[in-house]
Amino acid sequence: MSSAARDRIMSNIRAAASAASEAPATACLPIATYGPQEKIERLKSLMEAVKTEVHVVSKKDWPTAVKSVLQPRKLKTLLYAPETALGPELETAWQNDSEGLPELVVYEGDIESFKETLFQTDAAITTTVGAIAETGAVVLWPDSTEPRLMSLVPPVHIAVVESAAICNSFCEIIQTQRWPERMPTNVILVSGPSKTADIEMTLAFGVHGPKELIVFILK
Repeated sequence: MSSAARDRIMSNIRAAASAASEAPATACLPIATYGPQEKIERLKSLMEAVKTEVHVVSKKDWPTAVKSVLQPRKLKTLLYAPETALGPELETAWQNDSEGLPELVVYEGDIESFKETLFQTDAAITTTVGAIAETGAVVLWPDSTEPRLMSLVPPVHIAVVESAAICNSFCEIIQTQRWPERMPTNVILVSGPSKTADIEMTLAFGVHGPKELIVFILK
């Protein structure tokens, strides 16, 4: 390669690098913005369209709402993480009245030693960090106290989301919650129960994960 050709290539690389450094700070595309109630309604509508059961309830009474949804299902066990914000309220609600309700199962220890119990559990309840109104999904941040298998293995997954944490878009939730500063090892976006169309091109639910997704939106 001649020196002139090499210089030309290097010049093009430097020009490209300079242009990249001048890119805008955000890569968000223009999207629709929704008011607080519109976010709730849109999230509910989109998730119900893919067979998610959604309940909008009072922040004060959400354990009572969970009870009313679980009682007709006659489930035997409900897995929860005691160190989350939901844990103490759930425990108190069950202590006050657990008739006709599944037994609370505490997630404890490490996931390897807990697997046998996990795969025998009927349902699990998990926290979320928010939701996305644009696409209709709740956002989970699994960690050692509430591992991702809690939302993937039991046949029934219950997710609880604060209405104030519903964002317009995926880009918005990343920016407003400052994800780059505290990114977890994985993030899970869930819009509905497990589904696949691999079997003779027929849509089937609950093949690779929960057969039911129940979402409680707390106002």
